[in-house]
Amino acid sequence: MKCSEMKNILVLSFGILVLYTAYMGLQTLQSSLNKIQGLGVASLSVMYVTLSMSSLLLPPLLIKKLGCKWTIVASMCCFISYSLCNFYPSWPTLLISAILVGLGGGPLWASKSTYITIIGNRHAEMYGKPAQDVVNQYFGIFFFICQTCRVWGNLISALIFHLTPNAGSLDAINQTICGAGDCPMESSQSGNDTSGPSKTVIYILLGSYTGCGVIAVLLIIFLLDKTNADTEQIKVPQTSFCSTVLSALNHLRDKRQCLLIPLTMFSGFEQGFIASDFTKSYVTCILGLKYVGFVIICFGVTNSICAAIFGKLAQYTGRIPLFLLGAALNIGCIIGFLVWQPNTSNFAIFFVMSGLWGISDAVWQTLLSSLYGILFEKNKEAAFANFSLWESLGFAIAFGYSSFLCVYIKLYILMCVIVIGILLYGAVEYIERRKCHRITDAGPKDLDPET
Repeated sequence: MKCSEMKNILVLSFGILVLYTAYMGLQTLQSSLNKIQGLGVASLSVMYVTLSMSSLLLPPLLIKKLGCKWTIVASMCCFISYSLCNFYPSWPTLLISAILVGLGGGPLWASKSTYITIIGNRHAEMYGKPAQDVVNQYFGIFFFICQTCRVWGNLISALIFHLTPNAGSLDAINQTICGAGDCPMESSQSGNDTSGPSKTVIYILLGSYTGCGVIAVLLIIFLLDKTNADTEQIKVPQTSFCSTVLSALNHLRDKRQCLLIPLTMFSGFEQGFIASDFTKSYVTCILGLKYVGFVIICFGVTNSICAAIFGKLAQYTGRIPLFLLGAALNIGCIIGFLVWQPNTSNFAIFFVMSGLWGISDAVWQTLLSSLYGILFEKNKEAAFANFSLWESLGFAIAFGYSSFLCVYIKLYILMCVIVIGILLYGAVEYIERRKCHRITDAGPKDLDPET
């Protein structure tokens, strides 16, 4: 049984890895590749607005009707459309594909998290281990593998862009508006632009990404097992959209969920910043488009390694020190981005900042996901639907204001959100400690699971 569970974790991890190799690689390039009238970031904003709505409406409904496995398969098929529509980027094509990805994203991540939590709890129950430790470890393995998508996706783009000399070099006269002082209106007025790669190179890149999506779907269909819960959920009578929405909204009555909203939204904010503003205003602005992939690879490497380390380390340190570490790194990087004047003479700093941001993101991706599974174990579908809702809303806001606000304003917003988020997370831990003490004092016969 243990081998079967580990096999399923690995299949799920590599399936989503291959899918997100294409998706994340393409997302990272949107702010630079489709920058005319902010088309790239606008499509990403629409994508995450749709994702926030689909996270609320679709996951409990689809998971109950299809089970986790087939919800994952159906959701993955939506992602392939984004690579296909980038062959002809325009407002209609990118916005339609963005909506499709948004519709698939909520169910994908909710069903993935539910699947991992189910088999983690089952393993813990069979072998008499603490469920929290097993779920943390399984999420750590998943994110260790899955977060390398940024490595492979950006390695593909970097190598393909280097096939042509016209891959995005930069005229030195435009370097004065890079970094924290980069403002969208000023950039457009000064004519800041980079020469782009040829159509042939773009088509090779998009063809590679489309192939990755197809392979990912086939991996899940043929190699991922159903859980026992899948079989049971398929037999549940069809749930209406109203009851699905009410179930997710009703979860907001839990004050712990409400307190976690700012930190969950910050997870979207910070990923949106590194994917859009850092790549455009720091990397592309100084080094050119062809270096975006190499710099973000550093983010992916530290992210995936630390995801595995933190998932295991939480057993010994607890999650509080790791959450504080993630917050401290993010705050330090934000201050660094505000004072740093990027130029070609400090080439290594691009990679250092990317790597440090990857370490902090590993905390939010690994431990925040497992925290939802642990705190809301009896209502996993609604909890992970809320997780996807608030994280995707953070993404949508970050990409939405990307074309309007100066970079330093975005950094101040990030600073405020992370400080508020980590303080409210501390309140959640305080509530949990008090509940544990009440359980210990009252004894099992007086235990009310809803208190």
